[in-house]
Amino acid sequence: MATVAGTYLHVSDIVVIIVYFLLVLFVGLWSSRKNRGSAGGYFLAGRNMNWIPVGASLFASNIGSLHFVGMVGSGAAAGIAIYLYELNAMYVLMILAYIFLPVYIASGVFTMPEYLKLRFGGNRIQIYLAVLALLVYIFTKISADLYAGAIFIEQSLNWNIYLSILVLLAVAAVFTIAGTYRPGSVHPSTSCRGCSVHNSGYV
Repeated sequence: MATVAGTYLHVSDIVVIIVYFLLVLFVGLWSSRKNRGSAGGYFLAGRNMNWIPVGASLFASNIGSLHFVGMVGSGAAAGIAIYLYELNAMYVLMILAYIFLPVYIASGVFTMPEYLKLRFGGNRIQIYLAVLALLVYIFTKISADLYAGAIFIEQSLNWNIYLSILVLLAVAAVFTIAGTYRPGSVHPSTSCRGCSVHNSGYV
C-alpha cells in the first residue's frame, strides 16, 4: 500500500488519526456540557461519575508521549526494569486512595493548594505550591512530553520538530479550552496534574 506523499503513513493511518481526534472531541464536548459552570463541575465532573471513567481519567492524566516513546524506547534498549517506576506507582496510588483521598473529600477541596490553604490558612502557601507545581511541570514533565511527541510526529510525517511542537500545543489548547479533557478526579499531588499536553502521546 502506498504511503501519503512526504510521510511514512498510509491513507488508512491518516483516516484513523482524524477519526480518533474527532471522536474524542465529540465525546468530550458532549459529556462536559453539564459540568462547566463551577470548579467542582470542571475538576470533579459534578461528582456524578462511577469508578470506570474516574480510573480512565487518572490513567489518561498520567500516560503520555513520554511513556509511549521514551519509556518504551528505554525498555527496548535496557530491559523491562524501567517499568518498575510505574509498577511502584500503583502502590502509592492505593495509599493515596485509601488514606489521603478521604481527607480531601471530607474537606471539600478540589486541589492540593486549596487543601493547604484550608489546613494552614493564608494565601502564600497556596500560591507557592501552585506556582512551584506549574514550573516543575513546565520544565520537567511537559517539556519531555512535548519533545517525545514531536519526535514521533517528525519521524512519521517528516515535519520540522518545532512545527510538531506547535501542533501539539495547539491540540492541547483545543482539548483544554473546549473541555475535551474532563477529569473525573484531581490528582492531589499537584494543582495541574491534568495537563492536556499528555494527549501528545496519542498523536
